Amino acid sequence: MGPTCRPRRNGGACEHGRPVGCHTVHAPADPLVGQPVCPDCYDYTGHVLWHAHASKLWDRFVIDVRRRLASSAGIVQSRFAHHARLSFARIAEYQKRAAVHVHAVIRLDGPDGPTDEPPPWGTPDQLTRAVHASAQRVTVRTPYSPAIGELDLTWGAQTDVRALHADADGPDDDAVAAYVAKYVTKGTVETGAGTDHKVTTMDDIDAAPVSRHVRTLMHTCWRLGGLPEYAPLRLRTWTHTLGYRGHILTKSRAYSTTYAALRAERAHHIGHTDTPDAITDAHWRYIGSGHTPGAALIAAGVAQDIAANRRIAFEERDVLR
Repeated sequence: MGPTCRPRRNGGACEHGRPVGCHTVHAPADPLVGQPVCPDCYDYTGHVLWHAHASKLWDRFVIDVRRRLASSAGIVQSRFAHHARLSFARIAEYQKRAAVHVHAVIRLDGPDGPTDEPPPWGTPDQLTRAVHASAQRVTVRTPYSPAIGELDLTWGAQTDVRALHADADGPDDDAVAAYVAKYVTKGTVETGAGTDHKVTTMDDIDAAPVSRHVRTLMHTCWRLGGLPEYAPLRLRTWTHTLGYRGHILTKSRAYSTTYAALRAERAHHIGHTDTPDAITDAHWRYIGSGHTPGAALIAAGVAQDIAANRRIAFEERDVLR
């Protein structure tokens, strides 16, 4: 038996008449998991704008960590690269509630990178304190909008920092790789992500096979994308990812080998390896993609029926509450 969903000791209801808590023990596959208790109270605008600025928030976080490490070591910030190098691998995971959750492996090396020992002051405790402090401090302010105003976007309060130890009692390199792979390989079905293809009209959003919560986020993204002050964010282009424009996996250049080096190594291996019965076709031509016009019409009808059925099911659940 798992924990209750959202226990509230004093109970009560929000201004829309819905309970502020939920004492149900949900099964992992329950479609209500990740849905807001009160959709009318949920800050959909803040959710979308946070996604749109998440990459900038991460950049400021990394810069602030470097500054804090330099300050604690008594080093001029512009000289930090001569003493140490901060490297990272960052994974963005969509949670059930359709909010991006960031997992990152952050490493402090010597100035020459992974093969160089960090300076004596670069201890795990020092790095941990810098990460905690920067996560609580950095802020990104959204452009001013007559309709929305300005929002100060920050990281959440649930910051969990743990030291990873290679070739010691803690997780080794294989465990770190497994940690990264766990979140990179999560499918959209397991999370609250939008769709795996772009949408071009409001009808595409209405027909998308997603929950009502995600569909509302997509509608919010599309609506905000029509405001001129948010034009640089290209929210309509990224409606299918709920406004998030970053990559699922991002790493600093010196964290590990580069993708270019991997491609070159693979090409070298293939060029010097004889594969029996292998057929190499160097000539390709485009044939086509997607449904035929008739099949596309049928698929759109099926998608609309699925969306309508889900909407009716959610409305019935609201009535039963």
